[in-house]
Amino acid sequence: MRTGLIAKKMGMTRFFDEAGQHVPVTVLSLDGCQVTAQRTKDRDGYVALQLGAGAKKPKNTPNAMRGHFAKAQVEPKRVVAEFRVDEDSLIDVGAEFTADHFLAGQKVDIQGITVGKGFAGAMKRWNFGGMRATHGVSVSHRAHGSTGQRQDPGKTFAGKKMAGHLGQETVTTLNVTVWKVDADRGLILVKGAVPGSEGSYVKIRDAVKVALPEDAPKPGAFRKAGQEAAAPAETPAEEAPAAEASAEGAE
Repeated sequence: MRTGLIAKKMGMTRFFDEAGQHVPVTVLSLDGCQVTAQRTKDRDGYVALQLGAGAKKPKNTPNAMRGHFAKAQVEPKRVVAEFRVDEDSLIDVGAEFTADHFLAGQKVDIQGITVGKGFAGAMKRWNFGGMRATHGVSVSHRAHGSTGQRQDPGKTFAGKKMAGHLGQETVTTLNVTVWKVDADRGLILVKGAVPGSEGSYVKIRDAVKVALPEDAPKPGAFRKAGQEAAAPAETPAEEAPAAEASAEGAE
């Protein structure tokens, strides 16, 4: 089992596939996702990797977390999360993940905190149909109706669907398709919408209900601490003018 990643939701855009069909995608940026700690069976009782993402000012970081990041020799992170992994999938502390950790066409599960909508009524919060617009109903067209019973048991049961706070909940969307990966810019484009507002952080992991592609990098795609990012290769379009100039010089 491989580790997941922490990514920043940048927003949504669209592409057109080979058939000319419009495909909405969500852009996710890795934003310096690094390994900040390891959890081992002997010391912690389970095996996992702790990852951090996003830059945070040291003055705004608690002293305990400053020491934690200093021990790992990484910059303070805005978000920290753990991912359970196999023992052979442990990665050294300080390694920074690249976007090609996931493959185009792969299925992933994405977890985020939904957009908060404040206090909402029962119709908006629970999709109730509401009461009649006529036949004696007045004032209560959008009310949720009865909340209890008669004298026995004479109470409102816990969990009753009523008006209240909507959103700001942890939600996981399963089997999201990775549309495209841009390793040079650290971007992962997934098909459709994912939970969370723009600028929020989400957790991406391999889909639990779909088999992992055989060519997926194991234990993952990453750069070791202190290793520079690979320079992007020149495209054939950039090489074409140079080839034409050399041909003219030969003539």
